[in-house]
Amino acid sequence: MISIILAIFILAFGVFLKTTKNPGFRSSKKLANLLIILGVISLLGRLVIMYLNNR
Repeated sequence: MISIILAIFILAFGVFLKTTKNPGFRSSKKLANLLIILGVISLLGRLVIMYLNNR
């Protein structure tokens, strides 16, 4: 359960970095893309593992 919350947090932070207009975060666009991809992969992987364990 904690891994799902962590994946959602990573995904949300990546989206925040991508959409913010703050000049301090402007240089973090590559990091934002990385966090979004990492969050999606982690969330999907965890959901697949949970599904396969319940079968």
